[in-house]
Amino acid sequence: MDTKTKIGSAGKRGDKVRSDCFVEIELTKSGGLKTSLQSKVDSMYGQNINDMLIEMSEFFELKNALITVEDNGALPFTIAARFEAAYKKLFPDDQKEFLPRFNKKNLYGTSKDRMRRSRLYLPGNEPKFYPNAGLHNPDGIILDLEDSVSPSEKEAARYLVRNALCAVDFYGTERMVRINQLPRGLDDLHFVVPHNVHVILIPKCESAQSVIDVEEEINIIKAEKNISNNVFLMPIIESALGVVKAYEIASASDKVCALTVGLEDYTADLGVERTNEGKESFYARSAVVNAAKAAGVQAIDTVFSDINDMEGLRASVIEAKSLGFEGKGCIHPRQIQVVHEAFAPTEKEIEKAKKIVLAFEEAEKKGLGVVALGSKMIDAPVVKRAKHTIELAIMNGLLNKNWENA
Repeated sequence: MDTKTKIGSAGKRGDKVRSDCFVEIELTKSGGLKTSLQSKVDSMYGQNINDMLIEMSEFFELKNALITVEDNGALPFTIAARFEAAYKKLFPDDQKEFLPRFNKKNLYGTSKDRMRRSRLYLPGNEPKFYPNAGLHNPDGIILDLEDSVSPSEKEAARYLVRNALCAVDFYGTERMVRINQLPRGLDDLHFVVPHNVHVILIPKCESAQSVIDVEEEINIIKAEKNISNNVFLMPIIESALGVVKAYEIASASDKVCALTVGLEDYTADLGVERTNEGKESFYARSAVVNAAKAAGVQAIDTVFSDINDMEGLRASVIEAKSLGFEGKGCIHPRQIQVVHEAFAPTEKEIEKAKKIVLAFEEAEKKGLGVVALGSKMIDAPVVKRAKHTIELAIMNGLLNKNWENA
């Protein structure tokens, strides 16, 4: 293996780093493999870490090298990702992958119409957030390769996200990845599609062709790897052009499960300041909801960026719900419960829906063509909306599935 580069490194170092490590591989002309480990958990796991370093070195056929590791409590999947990222800087053409053992608890699927009230963003280059993320019970977890990762760390983040999909127990939450803006994002797919990712978020989507390009690349990877599970798509509308093309994007593929909006980039595109009141983005959000509903997919609202303002978040969710959104992004675990509560039907809404559905079913039994509840006539759209409220109440645990017999 000839290379002009003699040192490759990846990871984070310093007193403030936790659950991560820094790995440096220095190629030498002779002397075999040598390791130098500085770890906070050396007394308990030092030998295991050294054994892993030797195992990975042999896997990648490193013969002569000094491997230096500064460990701050990194889990094995993180150490492996950092090692591989450092190695690939030395040998970028090597296609071998050192994959952690796949956690059998991650062998679950998803569905196109799964409830997506909340989705929690996790920065792709911050493994400290991964292991406990599922314990907060979001509907979905997004491992982010795009905006939360600095340009210099994007390659290393791919290995972390890939390894996390293999090894981390996300406790049944939907497994999502936000790839980079195309065309770079197409390369990201090769790191995540083989490892049971459920939904791919397509950032800054401005055309149906972007959706088609992602779907085609996914299909190529699935064919190569003999993968049968569904991988759904969630385009993110983040520009004026994206808003104009929203329906075209939402209906570009039957794998699109939802359409969402990103307002930081959208307001920047307009040249205006984003506010909590959201008057500057009302048109865009309404257009995204309308496009999603017209295409028969879910409409998901943007994130609320002030993690300390719970009342502001609640008001934002209630407004989003009134516009027709069915979910919202979260950037901190404490936002999840508020989002779930605010999206859930109120007791008054549930009781009204139950009366409408029961009245409709009673009229059907009697063969009546007209349905009335008190002095008000009930038409098909009202019944449809009532049934949807009942479904949401059941999914949120506010109503028993057999409520009609209760």
